Amino acid sequence: MDKISQKDIDWLLNMDKTGVATSAPQTDSPQKKKKTGFRILFGLMMIIGLVIMPFFLLIRTSVLLNLSYGWNGWLALGGGIFATVLLLLFYIFFLFRRIENKKMLLKFSLGGIGALVFAFCFYGVMYISSVNAKSEEIREVYRSMHPILRVAIATTTLADNDLVVTDIQRQPEDYAAMGLPLNQRSLHFRQETGYVHAIDLRTIGRNEFRNMLLRGSLEIMGLNTIRHTGTADHLHVSLSVAD
Repeated sequence: MDKISQKDIDWLLNMDKTGVATSAPQTDSPQKKKKTGFRILFGLMMIIGLVIMPFFLLIRTSVLLNLSYGWNGWLALGGGIFATVLLLLFYIFFLFRRIENKKMLLKFSLGGIGALVFAFCFYGVMYISSVNAKSEEIREVYRSMHPILRVAIATTTLADNDLVVTDIQRQPEDYAAMGLPLNQRSLHFRQETGYVHAIDLRTIGRNEFRNMLLRGSLEIMGLNTIRHTGTADHLHVSLSVAD
């Protein structure tokens, strides 16, 4: 009698109850695993992008309406809120596209999303946490800052909760106290809009990659940034004054 080979034994072990041999379990090839990993990474990036996009649109639209079209700061912020609500509504309708009663979906979604975006902006223009302010004085002058700039900073603190505001409003004598020449065109002074258009953010003691990421994010939103080392290393952020 011929000896039973290992191949025959494996074939017998893989027999199912119907007497039909089942195929041996196959392992994923390295190429297939690589594709799966890429899909997971791409999906995560898409999710992050979709989460970030509403905040980006809120600030970018507000800055655009203010600087390019001359809208009042509050009106421009309202335009940014409107654009953000439209984007979030698109998200909702895409996720629940199988729902037949679109009118009911619009009714409930519009009210909820509108209230949510408005509440966030209201929080941003009215309040800054003590964690994000260098001193109590900074918190006291926070509302002297342009509303779009305030909401931009509030948005940034969501992703960077260690962000610290070191300076907002200045008086001419503050430059002498810091040992710096007086800059009559400083956006740290109240402008014709009635608001301060500049803010300083701490960069000392922070990872340099985070500082670069912070600066890039603010610039993408449409704000101006300059890395200053005059009195101390910090990031100067400003919103141009509309012509």
